[in-house]
Amino acid sequence: MLSSLTSFAQEKAKKKEKIKVVYGGVYNEDNQKYPGATVLTKKERQVQFEHEGVDLWCDVAVLYPADNLLKAFGNVYLQQGDTLQMNSGYLEYSGNSKLAMAEKEVVLQNPDMTLTTDKLYFDRNIQEAYYNTSGTVKDSTNILTSEEGRYYLTPKKFKFVKDVTVTNPDYVLHSLRLDYYTTTKHAYMFGPSTIVGKDYTIYCERGFYKTQSEEGYFVKRSQVEYNNRIINGDSIYFNKLDNFASATNNIKITDTINKGIVKGHYAEVFKEKDSLFITKRAVAINEVENDSIYIHGDTLMVTGKPENRIIRAYYNAKFYKSDMSGKCDSIHSNQKTGITQLIRRPILWSGETQMTGDSINLLSNPETEQLDSLRVWDNAFVVQKDTLTENGYNQIKGKELLGYFEENQLRIVDIIKNAESIYYTRNDKNELIGIDKHVSGNIQFTLANNEMQDISYFINPDAVLYPEEELPPNARKLRGFVWHGDEMIRTKEDIFDEDDRNIELVKIRGIDNPIDIEEEEEEYRKAMMDSVPQQLPPRQHSRPTSEAGKRDSIPPTTTDTLPKVNQPTDSTNTVDIDTTKTNSLIKDSTDLHLPDSTATDSLLKIREAIDSTRIEIRDTTKISLPVIDSTDFHLPDTTAIDSLLQKPPSSKTSETEETPQ
Repeated sequence: MLSSLTSFAQEKAKKKEKIKVVYGGVYNEDNQKYPGATVLTKKERQVQFEHEGVDLWCDVAVLYPADNLLKAFGNVYLQQGDTLQMNSGYLEYSGNSKLAMAEKEVVLQNPDMTLTTDKLYFDRNIQEAYYNTSGTVKDSTNILTSEEGRYYLTPKKFKFVKDVTVTNPDYVLHSLRLDYYTTTKHAYMFGPSTIVGKDYTIYCERGFYKTQSEEGYFVKRSQVEYNNRIINGDSIYFNKLDNFASATNNIKITDTINKGIVKGHYAEVFKEKDSLFITKRAVAINEVENDSIYIHGDTLMVTGKPENRIIRAYYNAKFYKSDMSGKCDSIHSNQKTGITQLIRRPILWSGETQMTGDSINLLSNPETEQLDSLRVWDNAFVVQKDTLTENGYNQIKGKELLGYFEENQLRIVDIIKNAESIYYTRNDKNELIGIDKHVSGNIQFTLANNEMQDISYFINPDAVLYPEEELPPNARKLRGFVWHGDEMIRTKEDIFDEDDRNIELVKIRGIDNPIDIEEEEEEYRKAMMDSVPQQLPPRQHSRPTSEAGKRDSIPPTTTDTLPKVNQPTDSTNTVDIDTTKTNSLIKDSTDLHLPDSTATDSLLKIREAIDSTRIEIRDTTKISLPVIDSTDFHLPDTTAIDSLLQKPPSSKTSETEETPQ
C-alpha cells in the first residue's frame, strides 16, 4: 500500500511539473493588466520554454506560474522530441493538463505529413491532435482535406470527419468519413464514398484503398465503373496496376455500350484482354426487340471489344426467351456476326415444338438484333405432341433443318434431304382422320400459334394414311425419336437447376465480422518501413516568408538555444526594462489574439470539450473494415481462363433472378 501511495504521489507530482523558462529575454510584470503573470519578450532571440519533453519558442509570452499556464504570441514554435513540431501565431499551454490550443495559421509536422488548419487542440496525455475548423494534410502521396479531423500520433493515423477529400495526381477520393494512416498511405472509408480515377469510378459505403498503388477492396453497395462496364456486388476487389477487378456475391455487371447484363456470385474482369468470366448461378441477359434472352451456364465468359463481344456459356448451358428456349453442353454467341451456336446435344424449343440435331445455329441481324434464321446440322428432328392423343407425337426428320423468322417468331421450317414425317390428321372438328406417314426429299411446314400447320412435301413424296387402329404403337415413332418434354424450359427460372438454387454464398469479411484495423495496419507498417527512425529537419536560423507573407513551417535552428543551465528557471525574476516599450511590443505581436487579463481562460475548459468530441468520434470506430491480403479474397492469375477447359465443381445458392429493366 505504501508503494502504491508513493507511485501515486510521484505521478501526481509529475503531472504538476512547472513550465520552465529556458530563455526569458526581457521580463516585465503588470499586475493590473496581467495579475499574477510575468510577461517575457524576445530580445536577441525568441523566448524559450520547456515542459516534460516539449520545447516552445515565441516572440512574446505571458506566463502564469500559479496556474502553470503559458500564453505564447508571435511566431510560436513547439517541438516534441525530434519527430513532431508545430508552428502557429498564438498558443495556450497548460502544464497541469498538458493540453495545448494553437491558433492562426497552425502547421503541425512530423516526417510523414504536414497538417495546416486555423485552430488545433493537442492533448499530450493521449498524444492526439484535433481540429474542427477545416484542415489540410499533405504527405508524399496525397493531399487530404476535411471539415473535422483527429490525429493519433502513436499509430500515425488520421480520422477525418465531414466532407473528406483525398487528392492524388491520378484520382480524387471523396468520403463521408475516412481513416488514413500516414505510414502506409492506406485509407479506410465509412459512409458514401467515391473514387474517380482517369479510367474508372468507384462507389462504396465501406471500403479500403491503398492510395499509392490504387488497389482496394469495397463492400456495402459497392460499384465500379470500369472498361465500359458497371460492376455491382456485395464486395469488389480492384487493382489498377494489374488492370483487374473481381466481385463476390450478388454480382451484376452491365455492358454500358451493348446494354447487356451478366449476373452471378463470383466474377473476374481483365481490362487488357477486355474479358470477364463469371460463375455460381451465372446468367447473361440481352435485350432483343423489347424481349430479353437469358443465357446460363456453370461458367460464362464475355470477351472482345464492345463492337465484337463474344459470350460463351460452358457446361449445362441453357437459354430462355419468351417464345424460344434451349439447352446444350455449351453456347457460343458472337454479337458481331449475329451467330449463336448450341454445341453438343442441343435441344431447341419454339413454343411446344421440339427441335434436335448434332448442332444448332441461330442467326440474327447484328444491326437490328432481330432473329433471322436457324439451322440444324445433321440428324435434324422436329417433334410436337398431339394434344388430343395421349401418346401421339407429330414428327418430322431429315438430314438438315432450315428455319425462318418473322418479327422474331419462327414461321417457316424446311427439312432437307431424306425427309420423313408422321402426322396426326384431323378434320375441322378436331376429329382424328388417321395417322399420315410420309417419305420425300424435302418437307416444309409453317408454325402458327406454336402449332405445326400447312405441311408440304417435295421430291418424290410417298404417303400412306393409316387408320389409328391399323398402325401399331411401335410404328408411330420415327427412328431416333426422343421426347424431352419434362426438360422443357418454360420460364427464365427453369434455366437454373437444383445446384444453382442451393449455392452457399461465402461470408464477406468486414460486413458482419469487424476487423482490428490498427492491428492489421501495424503488420503493414512493419513489412514496409525501414528500421532507421525518421526525423524532422533541424531548426533553421530564421524562417523565411513567402511573397504572400506567410511563414515557413521550418523553425529557427537549435544552435540559437543556450544551455539550459545558463538560463533563468524562476519566472519571477525581474529585469530593468521600459514597461511602455514592452507593452507596445506585446500589442504589436498579439494583434491576432489578445490575452485575457486573468489566467482563467478557455484553455482550462478545453479538455472537457475535446474529450467529449473525441468520444463521439471514436464511437464510429465500432464500424470496422478488413485489410486485404492474399488470404482474404481470391486474387486470380490472369491465366484463370484456362481453367474453363475443365468443368468446375458444382456449387449451391438460392436466389430469385431479376428481370432487367
